Amino acid sequence: SAAREVRTAMKIQVAFGTHGLSLDLPPGFAYDMVEARSAEALADEMTAVGRALDVPIDSPPLAELAKGKTSAAISVCDITRPAPNWLTLPPIIERLERAGIPRDRVTICIATGLHRVATSEELDLILGPKIVQTVRIVNHDARRRDDHRYLGKTVSGTPVYIDERFMEAELHLTLGLIEPHLMLGFSGGRKLIAPGLASQETIRMIHAPRFMREPLATEGSIEYNPLHRELLEIAEMAGHQFILDVVLSRSRAVAGVFAGHPVKAHKAGIEFVRQKQSIDLPGRADAVITTAAGYPLDLTLYQAVKGITAAAHLVRNGGRILVLAECAEGIGSGEFAGQLGAMKSGNHFLRMIEKGPVEVDQWQLEKLALVLQQHDVLFYAPGVASAQMGCLAEQHFTNLEAALSAFFKGLPRDAKVSVVPEGPYAFAQIKNSSPSGQ
Repeated sequence: SAAREVRTAMKIQVAFGTHGLSLDLPPGFAYDMVEARSAEALADEMTAVGRALDVPIDSPPLAELAKGKTSAAISVCDITRPAPNWLTLPPIIERLERAGIPRDRVTICIATGLHRVATSEELDLILGPKIVQTVRIVNHDARRRDDHRYLGKTVSGTPVYIDERFMEAELHLTLGLIEPHLMLGFSGGRKLIAPGLASQETIRMIHAPRFMREPLATEGSIEYNPLHRELLEIAEMAGHQFILDVVLSRSRAVAGVFAGHPVKAHKAGIEFVRQKQSIDLPGRADAVITTAAGYPLDLTLYQAVKGITAAAHLVRNGGRILVLAECAEGIGSGEFAGQLGAMKSGNHFLRMIEKGPVEVDQWQLEKLALVLQQHDVLFYAPGVASAQMGCLAEQHFTNLEAALSAFFKGLPRDAKVSVVPEGPYAFAQIKNSSPSGQ
């Protein structure tokens, strides 16, 4: 089982930054270790990638799909996702060249959404130095609407603006990573179009309260998730033609490769994750210690919210959550930092944003505020100052011992405490309570 109970004092290592964090946990509690299940790494990643491109799911081979086209654009994850673009890009570009699309007619778009642009050092990490030196690379900037093409509105009324440099190409590809996602059920596929390459006008609308407060817009939920449907519609409007998504092992090696039709290949990858990585737990804990899965996901407090929302599925109503996140780059965007610093309470924030226009990055704070309605949340985030935490200042710690002391204070002896060393990478849910529609 991926969960095991321990009742003695224990020393454990959890994901935190690039080096991890050691925790000394006191005796007297029923510890439930929720360890991420992982598919095994493939013996030959390159062969698997090549086979996926040449025998894709419900699609012609990539080289055949590219024939007769003169240009291609490839949307790839930014530094906040450990997608192995450096591994998957060379065989893709090789097949495009073989089909008649020269390297200088290929554009790689860094799908930042509303994240900051990638630095030159990060581009080497994201893509590999050889790709950086030989292929045109552009950073998406959602705030520059003139750099986007207007494609019309979705059925539900979302205005769709997608990066012009992606749209002007004849062939539209995405390289993604499939893992549980706090709003979309799972990442990958359509997410590399929107929010990845969408303007802030589009991003705001798909993060409005009507989606954020939808119970089915949560981890592991796809089939009836209205936000998933919205993004599929946007991707289709953008002419999304081919994906290559990977699933990673615990060591972040490639465990599965899914290429081909943007919907059907993505669905196959999701089923693989559900089969290989999902964890069913028998009941909810009284309290949870979790992480933001370490680097790169815990670079900012904004990203660390994903560890909290995932943990909320595992703890009883009124229970306690402690999230451990290095936050080497601090809070996150200026907009998110400003809203957090001004937040008077979770309930006040939720009421305040119901009527006004959707502001950049309010959705992550909205997801946190929804958890705050039900649970007591504590933060060990040494890269953030308590003065930046608004109403959460007294629940924030830069000293690990102080954070653990506050977490255990008042917990009854024998309280059930779940420990999730890899945070949102542990795809854990309580039996018979999944909203995924399976």
